[in-house]
Order: sequence, then C-alpha cells, then structure tokens
Amino acid sequence: MPKPPAPSIDLTGHLLIAMPGMEDELFGGSVVYLCEHNDQGALGLIINKTTDIRVRHLFSRLEMPLPRKDLADLPVLLGGPLHQDRGFVLHDVAGEGEDGYASTLPITSGLAMTSSRDVMDDLAQGAGPRHALLALGCSSWDEGQLESELAANAWLTVKADADWLFALPPQERYARAFALLGILPQQIVPTVGHA
Repeated sequence: MPKPPAPSIDLTGHLLIAMPGMEDELFGGSVVYLCEHNDQGALGLIINKTTDIRVRHLFSRLEMPLPRKDLADLPVLLGGPLHQDRGFVLHDVAGEGEDGYASTLPITSGLAMTSSRDVMDDLAQGAGPRHALLALGCSSWDEGQLESELAANAWLTVKADADWLFALPPQERYARAFALLGILPQQIVPTVGHA
C-alpha cells in the first residue's frame, strides 16, 4: 500500500521567527510575516528590518502627496531580498474601496498585501487602508523550501497578532514575536543535538 502524502501545512498569517544564531546577513534576527503559504511555496515580508527611507520620502520620490501624518515618519521596511525595486503594502481591509486594487493578495479576514500602485494613490489622497506597513522587496520560498528550513530548525512559527503588527516599532517586533511563544530569545539554544 502506498504511503499517504504528508499533510501540507498552511502558515499564511503566521510569523517566521529566525532562530538565534542564524547567520544569514538578511534573515538573521528577522521576523517574516507570511502573506501566503501553500504547496507551491511561500511569500512574506520581513517586518522588523528597515531601510533608511521614511514613508514621506518614498512618497516624495514618487511625486505624490502624503496627507496621512500617521504614516509619514514610519520607516519603509526591507521586505526581503527579491524585487527590492518594488513596493509592497501590508494593510488592513477595514476601509472602503480596498477590494478594488489591481494586485491584492487577501491574507486573513482582516489583512491583505497589495503590490500595485493604486493603494499608494489612495494613501496619497488621504484614503485607503487605516493601517499600513510599506516595504521594498519581498521574501519567497519555492515548493518545499520553507518546510526544509523549518525541519532544520531555522525558524520558529507563531500565529501573528494583528493588534501589534501596526502598533509596535520594527525594532521591538523580534522580542514580541518570541513573547507570543512565551519565551525569550536568550532562552533558545541555537544548535541542535542528535542522540
């Protein structure tokens, strides 16, 4: 009798927390919000590493106004190593008209990720999502790649808490992600033993 396929896991809406000791220059010490995870792979945004650009500067470079003072001084996130010339907006979907963006990936019932300029146009008009994180670049994993990294203990996972996603400054998100698991980063041994 053939062995049944291993059950697939769906970590959409979860956080990937880099294990202490991960030496990757970009992913070491990072927290990734997974926007999509399925049998074909995964897509996410690093939510705790920033560029040297503020949101107001990004809008200025795009020659767009930014009447949203709540967004102006936020740092633009370094979402990942891929497509760093493209913008990605992680946002809530509580506002009106947000279903009509050209390229939106629904994540959970209350969050989505949009990579088309129309969300920026809405924000420039003082409309659009109530809460938003802007990132340059994204992170992705091919089929089975993330599962292999999880099996190798490169990442911890926990369901994201949307309440603090938009409220916490980026530099506090790594420790808070560990707190969701009820542990401190320094309590983790970065190496794995084998019996």
